[in-house]
Amino acid sequence: MDHYNTLGVDRNASQEEIKQAYRRLANIHHPDRGGDTAKFQEIQSAYDTLSNPQKKAEYDMPSHGFPNQGGFGFTGFPGGFSFHTGGINIDDIFGQMFGHQRHHMPTYKTIVTLTLEQVYSGGDQVLSFVTNNGPQTVRIDIPKGVENGHQIRYDNLIPNAHLIVEFRVHDHQKFQRTGLTLISEIDVSVLDLIVGTTIDFVTISGKTFNVLIKPKTQPGTTLRVNGQGLTNGHSTGDQLLLIKPFVPDKIDNDILMSILHSKNKGN
Repeated sequence: MDHYNTLGVDRNASQEEIKQAYRRLANIHHPDRGGDTAKFQEIQSAYDTLSNPQKKAEYDMPSHGFPNQGGFGFTGFPGGFSFHTGGINIDDIFGQMFGHQRHHMPTYKTIVTLTLEQVYSGGDQVLSFVTNNGPQTVRIDIPKGVENGHQIRYDNLIPNAHLIVEFRVHDHQKFQRTGLTLISEIDVSVLDLIVGTTIDFVTISGKTFNVLIKPKTQPGTTLRVNGQGLTNGHSTGDQLLLIKPFVPDKIDNDILMSILHSKNKGN
């Protein structure tokens, strides 16, 4: 679990930004508000770590910043893979057992910057850079749902070399993300909150959904559009809509009469 991705903040985020992100997500996912307990516990754990300078410093050590260092798993995709456990390279052990030594291969690092739309749709991207053997051009796949700051090591994509790609995701004006879940604010007139209405909302996929605002909806209510967040090929997140009320400059007489009628009917 990446605590930064859980809170939806950058690794260089200030303590104030971390606190604001925690408060916003806790308000959405708190069990007392109908949120998921496990998700809330993840958010609480992330905040407990990142809000504590000592814990944050330990968490930010290289073993947390690069996949599979001191961990367990597979790395690399199109060009092959290596198996690591506890910081020991099993390939090297087998190489010694069978009487051959692996030659040291250079490692090249690069950063790929993506839009949130690219994170949603995936695809591929061509990279060009200079190696010890001269200019190189390679094509990599963009993993759907890739997290900001995530790194992938590609073996043998460059002949006799490793390539480490770090993905950076631009902030989006409309969508904020926490994992695969997307969060957006929608402006709704206080009059429409009273009498109810419907609004059109365009998701990250480009689909338009007709969202129902029920009568007497409270300001700050969160609405959920299931399955319209990001996907990683295995799981799909939801789209959350945070209602942001406003007072209109002009009040429609029909709406005003409807409010008065509803009030009188309630009496």
